[in-house]
Amino acid sequence: MAVNPDTKKYLVVLAGPTASGKTAMAIKLAQALKTEIISADSRQIYKEMRIGTAVPTTEELASVKHHLIQHISIKQNYDVARYEQEALHLLNHLFTKYPVVILTGGTGLYLDAVCRGLDNIPETSPEIRERVNQFIVNQGIKALQDEVKKHDPDYYDVVDINNPRRLQRALEVMWQTGRPFSFYRKRQTVPRSFEVVWTAIDVDRQQLHNRINMRVEKMVSEGLIAEAKSLATYRNLNALNTVGYKELFAYFEGDMSLNEAMEKIKTNTRQYAKRQFTWLRRNTEYKWFRNDDFTSLLNYVQKKMKH
Repeated sequence: MAVNPDTKKYLVVLAGPTASGKTAMAIKLAQALKTEIISADSRQIYKEMRIGTAVPTTEELASVKHHLIQHISIKQNYDVARYEQEALHLLNHLFTKYPVVILTGGTGLYLDAVCRGLDNIPETSPEIRERVNQFIVNQGIKALQDEVKKHDPDYYDVVDINNPRRLQRALEVMWQTGRPFSFYRKRQTVPRSFEVVWTAIDVDRQQLHNRINMRVEKMVSEGLIAEAKSLATYRNLNALNTVGYKELFAYFEGDMSLNEAMEKIKTNTRQYAKRQFTWLRRNTEYKWFRNDDFTSLLNYVQKKMKH
C-alpha cells in the first residue's frame, strides 16, 4: 500500500552488541509496526559466511522481510560508502510503502553512515598508502594496532582492532595530515529526509558473556568448522579477517588446538562486544532497553512517532 509522500518518515535504529538479542527484538518490532528490516551488520552481508556471522535463521528471515543480508560475495569489494548508498536507496523505496522502517545491527559505522552521513576524511596519496602497506608487511598487524593506539587512542577505543583495513586507513590519514584520524570524525550531521528513533539493547555483562559462549558452541554444532574450512582458500580476504574464522584458520594451520581456537573465539567476541558498547555509548541519543522488555521498547517507539 502506498504511503502519502507528505507523511513523516521514521527510521527506527535498534542497535546493540553481538549476541544481545537484537534479531528477535527487531523482528517483533517489525511485526508490531508492520514493516521491514534493513541489516546493519558488516559481515552478514556476505553470502558465504552464514554460520559464523549468526545470520538470522530461515524461519526468522521468512517472518519479516530483511534487506542487505547475504547479498554480495566475499570476493567483491565492499565498504561503508557503498553500504550507505545501498541503504539510502532502499529506504527511498521502502518509505513509499511504509511510514517506518527498522535498521538493526551491531556495526556502529554502518548505522552512523545511514543516519548521519559519512565523515569527510581526507584523501591520501598513493605514496602514503604504499608506505603504510609496507609498514604492515614488515612490522605486522600488532605493530599497526600499537601505532594507532599510540597516536589516536580515541579512535583505538572504538574501532574493531581486528579489522586491519580500518586501522590502515587511520594510519594513512595520520601520516598524510599529521592529525589523528578521530579529528576528522567530529563533523556536522548530514540532513536526512527521515527522523531517526535511536534505540539499543542493553545486557548485563555476565549475561552477555554467557550468551556469547552459548552462541559460539551453537555455531560449532551447526557446522562452523566445515564452513570455515570451505573458505580457508580465501583467508587473506578482508571479509574473512573476522572473529570465528581467523581463529579456525590458525587451528587448521596447526598454530593452536581446536579447544584453544574455541576459547579464542569466545574471548575475541567478548572484546568485540565491549568495543561495540563503547561506540554506541558515545551517542547520547540512544535509549537503552533490556532484551526481555519488548513492551517498553514498542511503547517508546510509538510515542516518538506521535510527536
